[in-house]
Amino acid sequence: MKSFLVSSLVASAAAFAPSQVGRSSVALNEMSRSIPFLTVPEKLDGSLPGDMGFDPMGLSDIQTDLNYARWAELKHGRICMLAVVGMVWQEYGPHLPGDAYATRDPWEAISSVGFASNMQTLLAIGVVELANWNKYYGDGTPGDIGWDGGQLKNMDAAAVKKRMESEVVHCRLAMIAFIGATHQTFLLHKGLLDFSY
Repeated sequence: MKSFLVSSLVASAAAFAPSQVGRSSVALNEMSRSIPFLTVPEKLDGSLPGDMGFDPMGLSDIQTDLNYARWAELKHGRICMLAVVGMVWQEYGPHLPGDAYATRDPWEAISSVGFASNMQTLLAIGVVELANWNKYYGDGTPGDIGWDGGQLKNMDAAAVKKRMESEVVHCRLAMIAFIGATHQTFLLHKGLLDFSY
């Protein structure tokens, strides 16, 4: 009975060991910069900005196209950056006159402006999505929708890469901030800067 229990424990512990299937010999020897005791996944070769070799769940192994995944990450991050700024503005910034804009609750504001305003926002998002639909699956630069305002024109490749890495880092931080802001306002019904418990 003891040997059966020991073998069961060893088998269950082996289930949590990192899988080595499908990894190259180079990736087996290289350690991650983000988690030094894990190896770098094969597809995370450092070519994408913001790639720190962080993939403890092995999602890059099941994702066939990392450009599409980066498009999704940047898109969600940009939306979260706008959402966090909007939530702070809704709660602490000045408002337009009228009852529809008087609420300070960011979640109540969505329903207070009415159906037409929300449809205009949804239509604008749909237009941007349709205009960039073919870029998501192509070989272009993830996140490049042509709205740089000429700011990247006179930069060298290293400066552009630094800007792209900064955007990815800010997108990731904004996604975490949005989750925190949602928890604070929607679930706890407290202000974003209300730290009293």
